[in-house]
Amino acid sequence: MRFFLPSWVVEYRRDWLGGDVSAGLTVGVMLIPQGMAYAMLAGLPPVHGLYAATLPILAYALLGTSRQLAVGPVAMDSLLTAATLGALAVVGSENYLALAALLALLVGIVQLLAGVLRFGFVVDLLSRPIISGFTSAAAIIIGMSQLKHLLGIDTGNSAYVHELLLATLREVDNINWLAVGVGGLGIALIIAAKRIDPRIPGPLLAVMAGILLTWGLGLTDYGLRIVGGIPGGLPPLALPALGWEEVRQLIPAALTISLVGFMESIAVAKAVRNRHADYELDANREMLGLGAANVAVAVVRGYPVTGGFSRTAVNDQSGAKSGLAGIISAGVIVLTLLFLTPLFYYLPNAILAAIILVAVAKLINPGEAKRLWRVDRADFWMLVVTFFATLIVGIQLGIGIGVVLSVGVHLYRSMRPHLAVLGRIPGTDNFRNVARFPHLQRVPGTLIVRFDGPLYFANLTYFQQQLRQRIEEEPGLDAVVINAEGIGSLDSSALYELEQFVAEQRDRGVKVRFAGVIGPVRDRLKRAGLTETIGQENFFVDVASAVAANRPTDYALQSNE
Repeated sequence: MRFFLPSWVVEYRRDWLGGDVSAGLTVGVMLIPQGMAYAMLAGLPPVHGLYAATLPILAYALLGTSRQLAVGPVAMDSLLTAATLGALAVVGSENYLALAALLALLVGIVQLLAGVLRFGFVVDLLSRPIISGFTSAAAIIIGMSQLKHLLGIDTGNSAYVHELLLATLREVDNINWLAVGVGGLGIALIIAAKRIDPRIPGPLLAVMAGILLTWGLGLTDYGLRIVGGIPGGLPPLALPALGWEEVRQLIPAALTISLVGFMESIAVAKAVRNRHADYELDANREMLGLGAANVAVAVVRGYPVTGGFSRTAVNDQSGAKSGLAGIISAGVIVLTLLFLTPLFYYLPNAILAAIILVAVAKLINPGEAKRLWRVDRADFWMLVVTFFATLIVGIQLGIGIGVVLSVGVHLYRSMRPHLAVLGRIPGTDNFRNVARFPHLQRVPGTLIVRFDGPLYFANLTYFQQQLRQRIEEEPGLDAVVINAEGIGSLDSSALYELEQFVAEQRDRGVKVRFAGVIGPVRDRLKRAGLTETIGQENFFVDVASAVAANRPTDYALQSNE
């Protein structure tokens, strides 16, 4: 039984309870306005954001491994949902709501399968520059999508920043300055609360201020748009109907949201975990936890959820020690649905837009681009390409281009590993790159090279070209010593070409010796019969031994200089 329980249940201590209760109440209060705001961003009625913060939190708490991660609606998944469903159904229609629940179910199934099959490593396909470029662009798209609520205008729905910008410019004469003022007040309250103490529920303060102002001053009479009636009570529990045509249309988006959601969640979970030494994260269990949360949100007619940055940070800062904090947060949402929804009737849409704008502003990170320009130009251009691709061709294609680009750059780099010619440090048995240290001594008649990377089919041509070029530049060679410490693996193509190279050099009267071959590579050479072909006498523990075996007299004289 203990195997199926989360570790925090088995290890729970009484002194954790105070922190869990405090964090649970704080994040629960924070979730109320955020959930409604993100639902609006996803094109759903605000109450569906509250639905998405009930059963899913409980599901994650019982299966996930992070004790501080706050699961629920987030900006990125909300935008991806809107971008996907906007092309399939009328925003806010019953079909749109059904598709949102079906999308959540598909995301949950994908994540559950990935967790069972131990595919947690897929997040490694997204390098940091790709993530930074994608999230910065997505944050801009999210911000642009909320201008219609902040400015009180109609710009339609789009996931393309140029379309949103043009639509906003066309409506500039119709701006409702009252909405701008109310939204600006909300932004100011949220920022001020965060600066005073991050645990203060700034979004809730903004919601309360917006409701009181709208109700007290009758601002709806001046054209201020409000949320209006929110259905009270808990949603009926039912799985969405599975229509194969709808499933086929939603699968690409489900795969994208599964990957992006897991990426966001595991990133924040790792960041928080670094502050706690009492538990370990398991990427595959995290995938299972998120999958269960998304299946659960489909049951309550919500839309895809994942771990959120801001709520997790507040959860941790408020003293959360276990998943009980999340369960308490869900309880706060349930009480709100049962008794408090009439209080949000006069909530201005501009306030919800303000909450989203403040939340996504921190996702734009120009400092990362500056850092990469300084330390790695290739990574800088990966960030730039992903950023503009996401802005121009949309969220889903943008992240797809980022993944392909990340894998492509990694593959290219692995095809061009570093190859160094080594020389001896005078008076020692240590060898280093002669290109970096010109004063090093070259061993007469011996070429010593080091290949820093796995040797496989994609970099064989490069390896052979570089090696043959160095051999041609060294007249009078009688031996080539390959320092193999950096060669972590060999595939079948490499084994074949290595055998050919040794035979070719032997015909030219040049011995090929290997130094520092690691265990897995020695095993591959032995299974392929190359140990016998090359000769056991040509394998050495280190470069110094290989060089000494080739010209013992010359080497001894140089070592004593």
